[in-house]
Amino acid sequence: MSQADDFLAVAKRFLEALNNNDGDAVREIYGPEARIWHSFHPDGYQSIDENVKTLNWMHRKLPKLHYDLLRLEALADGYLQQHVLRGEMEDGTEVALHACAICTVESGRITRLEEYLDPSQVSALQR
Repeated sequence: MSQADDFLAVAKRFLEALNNNDGDAVREIYGPEARIWHSFHPDGYQSIDENVKTLNWMHRKLPKLHYDLLRLEALADGYLQQHVLRGEMEDGTEVALHACAICTVESGRITRLEEYLDPSQVSALQR
């Protein structure tokens, strides 16, 4: 298996953990000192615990939450993933958040995640 295949295997495991709201699996895939950055986050970076808490919150706000993968490519040090976060709010409103994530992978774990997302898309969830 090539390094690119290894990176893509991490990506697929991570996406499965996100779709299943499996915080333990998410924690296991992150390296212990992982840096998690979101373009819409007021502080920029999140800790792993904050990231898992956000995932849980997203699944509560959008009970049918799932990530539709549009593009997945290995990079020299990890992978790039383009996806649409889809779900349905309690009132039936469908939500589609388009995003791009760039992940650095070392020793089979994500050590850095950068997610780019239009903050106006997130504001609908914060009502």
